[in-house]
Amino acid sequence: MNKESTNLVERVRFGTFELNVRTGELVSIGTEPVEPGSAKVLLREQPFRILRILVERQGQMVTRQEIRQILWPNDTFVDYERSINVAMAILRKALADDADHPKYIETLARRGYRLIAPVEWRQNSTAAQGSIGSLAETLPRIEGPMGEREPGAPKHWAKAAVVAACAVIMVVAGYVTWRHFRATRARSEKIMLAVLPFENLTGDPSKEYLADGLTEETISELGRLKPEQLGVIARTSVMGYKHKDTRLDQIGRDLSVQYVLENSLRESGNHIRLTSQLIQVKDQTHLWSRDYDYPAKDILTIEDDVAKAVAQEIRLRLTSRQQAELAQPHPVNPEAFDAYLQGYYFFERNTDKDTEMAGKYYERATQLDPSYALAWVGLSRVRKWQAMQGLIPREEGYRLAREEVERALALNPNLAAAHDQMGRIKQQVDFDWAGADASYQRAVEVEPGNPEAVSRAAGSARLLGRFDEALRLNRRAVDLDPLNAGSWESLGETEYFMGQLGEAVADVKKSLELNPDVFPGPVILGNIYVLQGRPQDALPEIERVRYEPQRAFLYAIAYHALGRKKDSDTALSELITKYDASNQYLIAEVYAFRNQSDEAFEWLDRAYGQRNAGLILMKVDPLLKNLRHDSRYVALLKKLNFPT
Repeated sequence: MNKESTNLVERVRFGTFELNVRTGELVSIGTEPVEPGSAKVLLREQPFRILRILVERQGQMVTRQEIRQILWPNDTFVDYERSINVAMAILRKALADDADHPKYIETLARRGYRLIAPVEWRQNSTAAQGSIGSLAETLPRIEGPMGEREPGAPKHWAKAAVVAACAVIMVVAGYVTWRHFRATRARSEKIMLAVLPFENLTGDPSKEYLADGLTEETISELGRLKPEQLGVIARTSVMGYKHKDTRLDQIGRDLSVQYVLENSLRESGNHIRLTSQLIQVKDQTHLWSRDYDYPAKDILTIEDDVAKAVAQEIRLRLTSRQQAELAQPHPVNPEAFDAYLQGYYFFERNTDKDTEMAGKYYERATQLDPSYALAWVGLSRVRKWQAMQGLIPREEGYRLAREEVERALALNPNLAAAHDQMGRIKQQVDFDWAGADASYQRAVEVEPGNPEAVSRAAGSARLLGRFDEALRLNRRAVDLDPLNAGSWESLGETEYFMGQLGEAVADVKKSLELNPDVFPGPVILGNIYVLQGRPQDALPEIERVRYEPQRAFLYAIAYHALGRKKDSDTALSELITKYDASNQYLIAEVYAFRNQSDEAFEWLDRAYGQRNAGLILMKVDPLLKNLRHDSRYVALLKKLNFPT
């Protein structure tokens, strides 16, 4: 079709579909649905652009190089091959097309694609008011040169502010739709929602931290609101779908959700486009969809307006305290927020080097905005980790971690993350069990939909021997985060300490299926097999343990159980010689298991002197069974402030 004729149309039919080339809506006009039970799909931008050029050049090959130039002009750095493949997979899914037996799009191996279905362009009476012209000239997109910035100025401040605004906007979306849900569903039935990872469609892989941070913020905002009626699947479970073209019905089955929120992020210069679509899983119905385009200069105004709208929209649904919290402004320096997101991104990568980088970003966030409580929590987590790992002097690291989280709580007494971090310090550094328990419970009270807080509350109850409570909380965490290996592993740990070894094996294995690297999964399995009298089965599990001190520890107890005294001595000697500085408790466990009480208590005393975090297991650790009738054991429990 030539350029002149396209100026008169905005709709094109091919096969059993009609495409609106202006809005990107794809509609089934025949008996074959676009998705089971659905007649309309609002295509994502990249699949839409590909489909449009295929339609315009029906019967002709469109090369992958041409697609690359259309989607990522100006030599944008991105993984083109993979991104094109993903976009094509999404497009084929929308058309219910099969690459091996195509009805619509034929693949020309390693070269490109062509539309093989006949097309019919349909005139539109108002088309002349917004003619479409050629594809490269008029495709709807946000383009233009990056805005000028002062030398040394942060590069992403506008985007960071958008994240703060959009997290609240997602709440509006969720609650507008929730009104619809509640009109048609019983009040007693809990609605389950999955917020899928934001797609980074900026063309810049370095912006992944922004997309991930936006996902986290949206889940957190929605998860706080009405957890007894609205359940929001946690970040870990949904992040497994990042960069994957998983069918929504499969996601619904995996996560047991009725609704999915799909999201994407684009940018150009000082503008950001955020797109969100709410979809009902059972019939793939698009219930709600909206684009948000923000110039940087309006960000803070929009944030205030949206916060007021949210408060008005949900006033009848929330407690007076929640209403007051939403009505209270929470200004954040946008540059500080961007630095916080960078810190969060690196901290989640979970290596010593990345943790150091996270600390630098968190420090920058607190310098830019000293009132930013969440950044102080992040910095506290970094300092505590570095102190525990011996990367910085322990006493100094713990002191800094405590001061930073105390500052966060002074700034925001209702910040769940701060209570959670204070619980860690009280438990693992102070051995203040009652104080830690209260902090964890407060975190759950503030954010009942946060599976990490729920899991840590379960861990606190477990360490104090309140196993029934721990089991209930662990199962709740699994419900909130069903694909999180850590949630399943924590459940298995509770069962292990309860003595339910068969159940523990099953749940720890489930965690390892989800993530073969989940820690301390193989360690727990090794312990269980030894306690079950199956030390030979423990040996393969030990090979999976990457942390060398834990491997030496496990070999020492497994070889002892096998009657291989010399090998057990060798493993224990390695543990003491190489790793004694931060593993006194592991050494004590080996001696206790080998029924060498004097040596065990010697190393437990050393662990106490170093505030070794392993001591939190003292009350429930089955490997210390041989010590429990010794008066020194009771005395140490008292020194550790354990309730008796």
